[in-house]
Amino acid sequence: MSPAATNPGVLRPERVLRRLEWRVIRRLDGRLQGDYRSLFRGTGVDVSELREYEPGDDLRQIDWNVTARTDIPHVREYFEDREVTAWLVLDRSPSMVFGPVERAKHLVATEVAATLAQLLARGGNRIGAVLFDTTVEQTIPPAHGRTQVLRILHALTTPTASATRRPAGSVTDLAGALRATAGIARRRSLIVVVSDFQTARDWDAPLAQLARRHDVVPVQILDQREFELPDVGGIYVEDAETGEQIYVDTADAAFRHRLRAAAQARQAELVAAARSAGTDLYSVSTDEDLVRALARIAELRRRRRL
Repeated sequence: MSPAATNPGVLRPERVLRRLEWRVIRRLDGRLQGDYRSLFRGTGVDVSELREYEPGDDLRQIDWNVTARTDIPHVREYFEDREVTAWLVLDRSPSMVFGPVERAKHLVATEVAATLAQLLARGGNRIGAVLFDTTVEQTIPPAHGRTQVLRILHALTTPTASATRRPAGSVTDLAGALRATAGIARRRSLIVVVSDFQTARDWDAPLAQLARRHDVVPVQILDQREFELPDVGGIYVEDAETGEQIYVDTADAAFRHRLRAAAQARQAELVAAARSAGTDLYSVSTDEDLVRALARIAELRRRRRL
């Protein structure tokens, strides 16, 4: 008998997907009326025409050769692909376990990834995945259909060796995962990065490299307790990335204020870094309704292209 059959706490991919189809995807159908282009519109690879640049055009589509010859900025317009190849770059690091037991960040990330994968699969698109922690742990080549969605879900819900035997001093390598994705995503693709971005700040350049060729959607999973600790007196807290433990007095209002200010400053740095790489950073909180979160992301992406 499998561990999933004997342990009720183990997530079963088929059950997770059925629950999401009923509670999330069906509601998204109503909210977005089946138009997922605002969430998933990939950029075509065939140029349909060149035209003069207009305010609001995507700067990444400027044709610099034509611009140099004519001294007038021109942009390329593409035929939109009927089929999108999508890659999900998924964070499996220990910091993703933070949050309430029933809605920890890794559970929310699993729901986000499974929902996006199923929506894409329903449209006949190919989906692949790159799972990472201190290194790329698993690569799932793109394929079609519900079976592929379940394959990705199974990988996400299966504990890894690094979850219990992480080398001392090691850190999450988001930059390495982005570079690995750039190496395997040969054709123009939709790339969704699902992470809490609790990692070294060396991912800016690899993200910018991806964004120059692909449609990149960074989705940050966060928990409000990372910004505001409740007043519960003295406690020991552990850094999920390094394992370092420190004693803090949450009853100290000045400490809580410093923590909030530091967390807000770090968040502003993440948003600015993503923007400098040519993307927007979208967030999904552990206490947020997933349908509203994804509908909000769809609307923000739609506005970005206007």
